[in-house]
Amino acid sequence: MHFSRFSPVRFAHLPTPLEPLPGLTEHLTRDTGQGPALWIKRDDCTGLAGGGNKTRKLEFLLGDALANDADTLVTQGAIQSNHVRQTAAAAARFGMKCEIILEARTGSNAQDYNRSGNVLLDELLGARLRTVPGGTDMNQELAKVAAEVADAGGRPSVIPGGGSNSIGALGYAECALEMVAQANEMGLEIDRIVTATGSAGTHAGLVAGLAVMGADIPVLGIGVRAPKDVQEANVFRLALETAALLGHADRVTRDMVVANCDYVGAGYGLIDAAVIDALKTIARTDAILLDPVYTGKAMKGLIALAQSGEFDGETVVFLHTGGAQGLFGYQTELEGHLG
Repeated sequence: MHFSRFSPVRFAHLPTPLEPLPGLTEHLTRDTGQGPALWIKRDDCTGLAGGGNKTRKLEFLLGDALANDADTLVTQGAIQSNHVRQTAAAAARFGMKCEIILEARTGSNAQDYNRSGNVLLDELLGARLRTVPGGTDMNQELAKVAAEVADAGGRPSVIPGGGSNSIGALGYAECALEMVAQANEMGLEIDRIVTATGSAGTHAGLVAGLAVMGADIPVLGIGVRAPKDVQEANVFRLALETAALLGHADRVTRDMVVANCDYVGAGYGLIDAAVIDALKTIARTDAILLDPVYTGKAMKGLIALAQSGEFDGETVVFLHTGGAQGLFGYQTELEGHLG
């Protein structure tokens, strides 16, 4: 796969570590002696303003924006969006302006959720923020803000929520190549990759990259928002588009896209006791910090599935998509539950 022809700009700290999770593996196999051998791909270590999965996508999205002489990035996300933080950081890194639309998706009125965590970092990075009610048509809002930028003489580049279009998803097609190369060097045979799936770009990019290179490694996305049928349809469509950019759309098949959306809970960005338990478990077994919205729910699902015997005998890689900065937006909800 020839990624340089898409003119990405390089600022991520790559390759990110691929390392074992001995503590969590022992925790999940202690009673029965069965279960998975767990590894983690540390995409929380990509380096841009705290890192996270959006950094890989932004290398390609910024390349596209700069090639089109943009001077302003326009994007959107939920109030505690990790994507928004990393986009604001990318804009600052390249001397661009950044216009952000934050959706009050959870309905939370908590001061820490609305002012701390990623929101504080967005402002520190110099982004201009505006907040809209939950349920707002965010594509329409993006178009409106981009038009305002253009009317004022700016040159906007619109980046979709999560950086999840085919250009952004190239970052995770490339990650698939990186991960397989690391595994080969280590003599590690990966049976399955597990990751959070939300705006679909990370999941779709992995599926596309693995399919194009012919690596027979299934990817399980643990859903954080949409129902299974909707999520799988979104991932499949984007995986096809991404593979088409790489010249091999025919290599992606519908059966490659699998999402388990049984662990969303009450809704996007809403946490429960099992999410908090997952956050505590991996922090206290392997000193890994997850976020409450994406990786916390994905780990909630991974732990539950492992305990049910789903992964017995497998080597499973958990893709850590970052976001621990968002923990500070959930201080009120976490207090009293960390003992």
